[in-house]
Parts: sequence; C-alpha cells; structure tokens
Amino acid sequence: MGKRLGIYIHIPFCASKCAYCDFYSLPGRDRKMPDYQSALLSHISESAEAAKSFEVDTVYFGGGTPSYYGAKRIVEILDELKLQGNLRLDSEITVEVNPDSVKYDDLKLLRKAGVNRLSVGVQSANGDLLKIIGRRHNFRQAQTAVENARRAGFENVSLDLIYGLPSQTKGDWADTLSKALELHPEHLSCYALKLEEGTPMYRYVGSPLIPDDDEQADMYLYAVETLEHYGLEQYEISNFAVPGYESKHNLKYWTMGDYMGFGPGAHSYVDGVRYSYVRDLDRYIAAVMGDKQIIDEYEICLPVQKAAEYIMLGMRTSRGISEKEYHNIYLSDWSPMERKFEEFAKKGWAEKLGDRWRLTPSGFLVSNSLIVSMLESQTEAKVEYNPWMKDAFDAEEKQPLPQGDLEKFKEFYRKQVEKN
Repeated sequence: MGKRLGIYIHIPFCASKCAYCDFYSLPGRDRKMPDYQSALLSHISESAEAAKSFEVDTVYFGGGTPSYYGAKRIVEILDELKLQGNLRLDSEITVEVNPDSVKYDDLKLLRKAGVNRLSVGVQSANGDLLKIIGRRHNFRQAQTAVENARRAGFENVSLDLIYGLPSQTKGDWADTLSKALELHPEHLSCYALKLEEGTPMYRYVGSPLIPDDDEQADMYLYAVETLEHYGLEQYEISNFAVPGYESKHNLKYWTMGDYMGFGPGAHSYVDGVRYSYVRDLDRYIAAVMGDKQIIDEYEICLPVQKAAEYIMLGMRTSRGISEKEYHNIYLSDWSPMERKFEEFAKKGWAEKLGDRWRLTPSGFLVSNSLIVSMLESQTEAKVEYNPWMKDAFDAEEKQPLPQGDLEKFKEFYRKQVEKN
C-alpha cells in the first residue's frame, strides 16, 4: 500500500459574504472565475510530479462556495486529478454546497463524475437567525438540497450547524438539531460561533445577545448527548458521524496525514514540510501563469514540533493519544504528561481506555486550556501556539519565505520527493 495523500481545492468565490466568515472568500469577483479555473488546472498539472509517489484517497472542495463556482468547473478539476493516475477508485470526494446555490442537475452531474460526499451549509433551522448571520437561504431550501442530494444518489451527506448565535436559546438549538436529524444525515458538524475581528459580527463581542459560556456549554453537551442517542458518535470536538462515515479528509488534518492544497491561502503538509500559497486571488493567478513566487510561507517540521502537534491534534479527537505513538515521533519523558492526564481525570475532563488517553465531552469544552497545559508539561516551559492549527488556537505571525529563497525551497522539496 502506497503513502496516502489528501487534496484540498480552495474555491474562493461566493455570492455574498456571511457576517461571521473569516475564510478567504470573495463576493462579486465572478469575472475572475475563468482565469482562476485555468490557473488551478495548470497548478494541479504542474504538481503531478510531486504527488506521484502517493495514492490520493481524499479530495475536498472547500470555500467560499464551491456550488456557486459551478458543477461543470468542479468536474473539470476532478477530471484533471484523474489524469494524474493516482486517484484511488474508493476515494472520498467531498464538495461543500450551500442550499441557495445547488440544483438537482448540478448534483446529478457531480455524482456521475465521482463526487460521493456533500457538506451542506445549513447552520440553523431558524429563519431569523439565518438572516442575522447573513445566510442567503432558509431552512426549507436546506431540506430541498438534501432531498435532491438523495435523489441524485448521494449516500453520504454532512450538515454544518452553528450554536451560540445572537439571541439563540437552548430551545432554538434543540429545534435545529431535531430538524437536522429528520434529514437523516450521516455526519454533522456543530461549531460554536467564533467572533473574528474584521467580520461584521465582531460587533457582538461583549454583547448580552451572545449566549454566555454556561449557555453555550449547555448547548454543546446537549448536542453530544442527543446525537449519540440517535447514533451519531462524536469523533472530534465538533464532529459527529454514523460509524463508518467520519470525514476521511478532515481526519488527515487531525492525525497528521499528508495533504496538498491548491488555491489562494491553501495550506499543505507533505513529507514533514508545511507551506501555504499567497492569500490573494490575483497574485495566485499571476504566480501560476507567470512563474512568479507563489509560496507565502513554509517550515520544515522538527520532531519536537511534530510531537507537539500530535498532542494538540490528537486531543481534539475521541481516539486521543498514547505513549507509544508519541514515542514513535519523539523520544522524551512521557511521565509528566501521564501525571497531567491523571489530574484531568480526577476533574472529569479525561479518561484512559487501554493505553490511550482522551478528553471527555466536558474536557472538550475547555480543550484549549488543557492542551496548553499538556504542551507545557512536555516542554517544561510556556509554549507558543502552532499557527497552522487555526481551529484550535488563534493564529500568530507565520514564517514568511525569505526573499530569493523560492528556488531553495523548490530544490529542498524536489529532494524530499526523490527521497520518498
């Protein structure tokens, strides 16, 4: 069995920007779609050599709004990936869709081309809350999108939901979960609202309209209990699935698998090297088509960094971490971390199953603090957050690619590919 690789395709276009969204997405730039498509196809083709030693077993189209970009363009990108000859027939291929921009004919086209998983941005069943957060759809459109997905042959559908919205009550959240479950999804992602600086919703920081920490904790624990009752098991802090329907692509991020991203701002982690591309649509297109600098930042991960990431990411999952796996990455004293886990267990935040430690649902609620405490136990000193783990910690300044070092990076990466 060859090494496995995930492919992430970033689609930065959307019809309008949601009020909470901090991802790199661009409303009103439709005229750039043809140029972007050409650049993406060229970039994927040029990267075939670097990916040839891998078997591609997951592909994920994220955004922005891939369904707004158009099914025909997505199929064209998928066809280019197939031409490389290392896309497994059993690959998980996911496309994010919004209820207002996906039609039945689009879904039939995607399914016929090999897309086998959909992630539908539902967020809430409450129409008033959807308007507050800037969503363009109502819940009836979300229901229709899922119904059309089933008619088109999709047997793996995930729904995204948000709790902690302005003026949202536990009753509102319970109603959203109930209505979402009536759609019989194989997978649910339940995210707490994050008020990101620079977004319209940042004005709600400190507002009494935002449910407080205790209210959000109640919503979270209610979701864990309810979804488990209906057969969706929690396998990561925010993710729940019918057994066997966990997101294989996202698991690559949480288990330190290899993945290669394409598009402005897309990140990659391949053979111990992290890098990302410029977070600017025009610069990305110009770089691909004109052979200009496309790498925005990079780093070579040392064993101690990998060990820290193993802790950070593993503690976000229900599988947890173990001494054996940790030592396979980095040989250092495990006993301080064992003692720290024992402290957590006394407070109901962690539990040990066999040789593995994992956080409980109550532990997941305070996971950021617990993970920092674990990392400080590992290093016996205060640690800096890894900026690549944005879901877990606030980002900090990343290492820019030094001027004139692009060729050095390319040469290093070429040697990594040849070595493997």
